[in-house]
Amino acid sequence: MQTVSLALCSEMETDPCCEEHTDPAVEPTEPELGEAISEFADKDSHTELACGPPEEGEELQMKEQVETQSCAGASKSTEIKGTSNPEREDGETECKERRKLKKTNSWKMVRFQDPSEDDDVLERDSAAESLFPEYAMEEWTSSTFEELFTAEDWQDITEDRLLRKKVLEPVAPHSLCPTWGQEVTVKMQCVLEDRTVVEKDGKLVFVIGEGDVNQALEECVISMQKGEITLLLADSQYAYGLLGREPDIPAWAPLLYQLQLLDIREKPDPLTLPIADRIRIGNQKRERGNFHFQREEYSMAARAYCMALDVLTTRSQDGSNGGVEAEEEEVQDYRVKCLNNLATSQLKLEQYDEALHTSRDVLTLEQNNVKALFRAGKLLSDKGEYKEAMEVLKKALKLEPATKAIHVELSKLVKRQSGGKETKEWKAKPAEVLGDNIAPFLIPSKKKPSGISWKFILGALVVALGSLVTSVILTARH
Repeated sequence: MQTVSLALCSEMETDPCCEEHTDPAVEPTEPELGEAISEFADKDSHTELACGPPEEGEELQMKEQVETQSCAGASKSTEIKGTSNPEREDGETECKERRKLKKTNSWKMVRFQDPSEDDDVLERDSAAESLFPEYAMEEWTSSTFEELFTAEDWQDITEDRLLRKKVLEPVAPHSLCPTWGQEVTVKMQCVLEDRTVVEKDGKLVFVIGEGDVNQALEECVISMQKGEITLLLADSQYAYGLLGREPDIPAWAPLLYQLQLLDIREKPDPLTLPIADRIRIGNQKRERGNFHFQREEYSMAARAYCMALDVLTTRSQDGSNGGVEAEEEEVQDYRVKCLNNLATSQLKLEQYDEALHTSRDVLTLEQNNVKALFRAGKLLSDKGEYKEAMEVLKKALKLEPATKAIHVELSKLVKRQSGGKETKEWKAKPAEVLGDNIAPFLIPSKKKPSGISWKFILGALVVALGSLVTSVILTARH
């Protein structure tokens, strides 16, 4: 059985020697560095942001490595996990493969699972799949969204009337209401206007205000009371907007939700959680950051990475380390990924001082991280701190002598140090010659002397002098 999941990158950090924005990367996996920078790829199905120095016109952009399958009437890309697709008859080109919805508790709320021949086949929009079978009212099944946006028995959540709700099952007037920063558990399902189910989760957990879900869900849930069941109609501006969400939500698509607020509680202190839970929550927030980064929503991506870093810690409430060595190494590895991705987002936002600080945080955890070294060297060079930049870039080159981006940045640094003079005569030493002592990396190339050779001039002087001595001797004899 194969699982088709939403095409979202799990780890953006992929640049080996740099981060996004202009950092060199070694093994390409997800984000691409610009012209001169290659990429690093993490091998655990995650994507690190490739690091690239913030250079004019040279930016790193994330690419998802996904397999695509095109369905008739809709070109949607999906990430395929597992074995290859089941064989289909050549004449079958339409994408009406009936799928089962598989619930997950992650913010990626939908997994489509190809049913085997033995399974009961259910359409994606089948009413039998409903989490609210007793609420199959007309609004949920057949009303047009235009009618719902103007219906008088719906409440406006926002003044622009683009986010509306209708309470299906009210609760006692003084029931609890959530506030910003609290953690809630929600039962939810969501459909497009043609009633295709695109999101479904019987126990979705998120913190209000941390961007774990789209704005429509946050705004609606904060207006609900515990136990309340409601319909939510959301314009695309509060959902997935211009880009939509591949493979299932088109651009500018409004959404209709059925929601029930199951529980409200205070957000747990990460220091009180087991390290395994911190890793899980931290990675969910990091994945959310990667999702925003792919959509070029860099401010939201940076925010998600910062929240992930708050959770990804091994320190316990009493100030001691609360995990075993293997867990601590895993947390540190994820912190490095988050920091590299955060620095890349900061570069995209032109927050260069912050990106340099974040890169140094990476080097505190992993002193030979080539992405962070390259990014720090590039930023230091841009700030005019040439001596430190040279030391950092030399270290990066020693670790990754074949990375072109580092050679390019070193050449630019030499040019800046020489006052902007032409540096075409400078070239990097071949990688195999570097060895352990790689200074100075750049040496002047041999060039042909211009004008008359000094050897020719010296020979002429010797001949002239010899002629003069001979003439003096002959004169003296006579």
